[in-house]
Amino acid sequence: MLGESTVESRFEALREPALSPLVGRDEEIDLLLRRWARARSGEGQIVLLSGEPGIGKSRLAAALEEQLQAEPHLRLRYFCSPYHQDSALFPFIDQLGHAAGFVHDDGPAARLEKLEAVLARAAPPDEDVALLADLLSLPASERHPLPNLSPQRKKETTLEALIRQIEGLARRQRVVVVCEDAHWSDPTSRELLDLIVECVPSLPVLLIVTLPPGVPAALDRPAPGDDAGAQSPRPARSDGFDRTDRRRQGAAQRGGRPDR
Repeated sequence: MLGESTVESRFEALREPALSPLVGRDEEIDLLLRRWARARSGEGQIVLLSGEPGIGKSRLAAALEEQLQAEPHLRLRYFCSPYHQDSALFPFIDQLGHAAGFVHDDGPAARLEKLEAVLARAAPPDEDVALLADLLSLPASERHPLPNLSPQRKKETTLEALIRQIEGLARRQRVVVVCEDAHWSDPTSRELLDLIVECVPSLPVLLIVTLPPGVPAALDRPAPGDDAGAQSPRPARSDGFDRTDRRRQGAAQRGGRPDR
């Protein structure tokens, strides 16, 4: 169920209360900050963080958040899971429930009220509220009647509603979107991620996607024109997680020096 656990990711479940120092990652942090500077000016950016499990991809995303603490912005985090690869849009359903503050004892009316409150930040039309409430398995209400659509059209309009939600939020505030373990996403979530990639260039949004090395990402494709001036940004990809990096990270967590 949504929101029953306060743990948002495997990284947060395993990490200590105080984050260990991030060693040997100045280049990657600098890349993220440069891409954020572009996104902040309205030129949306995409960064792919590729590396073996446990090497520090989530820690890099957390380090960026530490750097941006003093800057007004909104963070959207989507966690893909190997246990939910057959659940359509699971990462987005989970994020909405968490953002709305759903708890186990909430009834449908309470959940709908919480969902309406969190969606209101993007000023969505009534149809979008109805579609997203339905996505979270909430009953239709008189305030937001669910349109009568074919299954295919309902899927399309639901994806459009999720895109409008991100666009609406980005019009009010700069946004960092983090999609973790994208290789575990379900097919519908991958379709939505492609749509997000298409709308990012015109928004003050930094999209960060984490995945293992060697996994092809649909969004990892060349964009026309030069990286700095193209209408659609070329994703920046960081693949430099090697064995030396593992030793450095392990030594930092133990409080010692990296092995040589």
